[in-house]
Amino acid sequence: MDILLLNGPNLNLLGRREPGIYGNRSFEDFLPELEAAFPKLKLTHFQSNHEGALIDKLHEVGFSHHGIVLNAGGYTHTSVALADAVAAIAAPVVEVHLSNLAAREDFRQKSLLGRYCAGSISGFGLESYRLAVQWFVNQQPKRVGFRV
Repeated sequence: MDILLLNGPNLNLLGRREPGIYGNRSFEDFLPELEAAFPKLKLTHFQSNHEGALIDKLHEVGFSHHGIVLNAGGYTHTSVALADAVAAIAAPVVEVHLSNLAAREDFRQKSLLGRYCAGSISGFGLESYRLAVQWFVNQQPKRVGFRV
């Protein structure tokens, strides 16, 4: 099973950026642990601070991978274009966030992507990624969601 772990803006600064909110570990430090936990999966990782690069990556793998774990960072709340890209692809997407969005600022409590995702996981730090990957393992999903 091929799963893409797709990270958006500022997630390259994990471990250094606001550790009280996002923790003290970088994604690069966490990734080998995640790969070891799921040795039968092919996990690939891509991060960009650029909206277009994230959209291009969704288009590139959205019809070939079994699933995508997406942490769109701030684009979660602002990007209609990224939401449209998630809606356009065949691979199921699980939206993840390190912090609990419900406990954050008002503007962070609305996701433009969520309606096109199989589900959302937030508030568990880097473990949010592990929970999302485990869902793919458990469900071996086809395209799901709330759209017709």
